[in-house]
Amino acid sequence: MDSNQIVDLEEFLEETDIDYQKELIGLQLELLNLQKYIVDTGQRLIILFEGRDTAGKGGAIQRYTQYLNPRHLRVVALGKPSEEVASQWYFQKYIKHFPSAGEMVLFDRSWYNRAIVEPALGFCTENQYKLFMKQVLELEKMIADEGIFFIKFWFSIDLEEQKRRLAERKENPLKQWKLSSTDLLAHDKFEVFSAYRKKMFAQTSPVYAPWVRIKGNNKKVARLESIKYLLSRFDNPNKGISNLKLNFNEHIIKIVQETK
Repeated sequence: MDSNQIVDLEEFLEETDIDYQKELIGLQLELLNLQKYIVDTGQRLIILFEGRDTAGKGGAIQRYTQYLNPRHLRVVALGKPSEEVASQWYFQKYIKHFPSAGEMVLFDRSWYNRAIVEPALGFCTENQYKLFMKQVLELEKMIADEGIFFIKFWFSIDLEEQKRRLAERKENPLKQWKLSSTDLLAHDKFEVFSAYRKKMFAQTSPVYAPWVRIKGNNKKVARLESIKYLLSRFDNPNKGISNLKLNFNEHIIKIVQETK
């Protein structure tokens, strides 16, 4: 098919889904009010967007940030480290992006690459993995003690849905830039990733920094529910300006049980 004739049917239907658009715009208004509250009160917010490839992390971040004031917002998506950065303490490259008063920082993947992606694909040693798993909760306890609001989202998707989305990226020239050899390798090692994810949830979900697991097979629902969860974490006096029901769906949002 001529690439000029290709229509991304999924995105077209999304843009013409009036009910979804109405709720999204209302929640984006709530996000604007939340940002103003964070700025006015000098709060600091870190959100980690994690999950399998194609699970919808990037699309969610796009909707979060669409109307927010970029002066008080940063999205951090780190690429392959240089030799100098690779020689540093693993967490060092992330800590330098932490928020100042009144800032929101959204990590499009984070230090948790070392919990799943790197060991599953052989990008780190076993000792590096074990050291990470030993240190990560110490870091996150310091974040909590510092009074920084800290949320860890995990967008989940099943094997067949991931396969469908990867095929879509391969066929759609507007999305081919999203597809990498690592994505395909991760799909082939779906169960290996699952095993490391299980360990990560079991060992890194303390009460002060629990994992928030989001069912992501339906991208639109996952985006809306994740925003509602974020809103639930703050006692913003202007919350509810959209007149929407802001309670998140507990069938979509699951708080991973506290690490023992």
